[in-house]
Formats: sequence, C-alpha cells, structure tokens
Amino acid sequence: MTSVRVAVVQAGSVLFDTAATLEKGEHYIREAASQGAELIVLPEAFVGGYPKGLDFGITVGSRAPEGRELFRRYFEAAVAVPGPETDRLAGLAAELGTHLVVGAIERDGSTLYCTVLFFTPAEGLVATHRKLMPTAAERYLWGQGDGSTMPAVATAVGVLGAAICWENYMPLFRQAMYAKGVQIWCAPTVDDREQWQASMAHIALEGRCFVLSANQFLTRADLPGDVHPVQGEDPQTVLINGGSTIVSPLGVVLAGPLRGTEGVLVAEVDLDELTRARFDLDTVGHYARPDVFTLSVDETPRASVHATSGETRELAEQPVRA
Repeated sequence: MTSVRVAVVQAGSVLFDTAATLEKGEHYIREAASQGAELIVLPEAFVGGYPKGLDFGITVGSRAPEGRELFRRYFEAAVAVPGPETDRLAGLAAELGTHLVVGAIERDGSTLYCTVLFFTPAEGLVATHRKLMPTAAERYLWGQGDGSTMPAVATAVGVLGAAICWENYMPLFRQAMYAKGVQIWCAPTVDDREQWQASMAHIALEGRCFVLSANQFLTRADLPGDVHPVQGEDPQTVLINGGSTIVSPLGVVLAGPLRGTEGVLVAEVDLDELTRARFDLDTVGHYARPDVFTLSVDETPRASVHATSGETRELAEQPVRA
C-alpha cells in the first residue's frame, strides 16, 4: 500500500495567546483527521505566532522600551521543546493516529527559534528543525539554527523533511535534504506571494518529491487591540493571505492554492509516483556530477559554551608516561 492521505492546515495564530492557538490548531487537526489524513502539516510559527506588521520599536542603532516589552510578550508565547505544548500535540497525534508537522516558536534559554516539530502517533515528538536563516527583520526576533537539526524523518507515511519559508530558496539546503532521501517535503511558510506557488512547483520537480506547503491566514483581528500593525487597524485587514498548496513530484498541483480564508486541503498521494518521477531526474544520483560539483554539510551542534569538568582537566594535565 503506497497511497497516503495528506493534509495542510491554513490558519492564523492568536498572537500572544498560545493556549487559544493550540485550541484552534486542534480544531483543524481534528477536521483534517476526520477526512482520513495520515499526515497533517501546519504553518510556520503557528504555535507562538508570526507577528506580521509589528516593528518591535526597532530602528538602526536603537531599541525602544515599548519594543522590549512587546518582545517579552512574544517570548512568553513561545514554547519549550519538549514541554507541555509538545506533550499535548503528541497526545493528539496518538489519539488520532496521524503524523503532525507543526511550525512553532521555540524558547531555548533566552533565545527564540523558528522551529518545525515532527510527531508520530507511536513515538510523539521525534525530531525538530530550527530555521537556519531568519529572513530580514525576523533576525531581530529569532536565532539561527545549526546543521544538527536538519532531519529526514523515516515514518510509516514516508520520509519527511522540512524547509521553513525562505529556506526553500537556499539551493544547498535543498540539495542536502534531497540527499537524505526526503519523499514528502513540508514547507511551512508565511509567504503569501503568487511567486511562492512557482517555488513550490519547482522544488517538487527538482527534488522529485511531494511538496506540502502550509501557510497562515491572518487578519488584524487575530492580533491584540493594543498592538498596531503597519497594515492598519481595520479588524478585517488581511495580514497574511494564505496560499497553501500540495504539489506532486512532476509539478502537478493536487490541491490549492487556498486564499482568503482558513481551511484544510487534503490530497491522496501515491509514493510509487516518486520512483516514476525519478526515472529521468535524480539530482543526487544519476543526474549529479560529483566529479565536477560536491557539497559538504556540517551537522555539528554549535553550542556557544563547552564546559570541561574538573576531573577531565585533571586527567588532561597528568604527564604522559611511556
């Protein structure tokens, strides 16, 4: 049996209210599961929120006190991984018998990361991926992931990988993930431009993989009344206009793009299509030229502090005897 029913959820976070966001996420996850989805992908920064239109009081060389307070609120809405929120999502995956790929803002120490969380029904939280390169003003808010969280997750529904938003525009990142054998490429995003659709079709064709892109649909009403996005104060103002889609390995759009509303897209995918598609293109195999081009990937965890115990130091300082 190579057929898998997959879904993408298009929904916006309730900014600064993680509990309400999880309730909303559970609603849509249950809706997708009720349609038989065995794999469900949620958007970038869904848990924790994407603060579209907020400037956090930043100008070059200056940070305003009001912006620091706004960041504190954003920090408090982020989640520990693992933590109570990931436990809840793991329990939901187990209850519904479905795999989940969820965008979240992860809190680690005093730094935030834009992260993707992978859940299986049997094992719960099995892997994470931290965004390698936050885009533009996102760098005010999020740290950079390192090469240690670039998983290809082997599951009962296929090998899953994730590229978050503009990571999809990093050709070397894509090649590294293709080499890991990703079959279902998950692309949580907040990019609602028409050009995004071309990128998703390109990646499906280039990687000969299924692409599931889940985007937020976010309006001014999803933000608290005491913050002021640059787009305006009308509650109906659309801040992120969706564009979620599902694409086959030969670039055929199977569902979407969905715009102008929240909702769920569902499609049946046949994993045998991967082999048929790679008959004439395998960018890390018969269509590669390793004699001309090679890629080195450093997957070493990069901690800023490495402690050495006193015992280790004492052993290191002892003279070597022949």
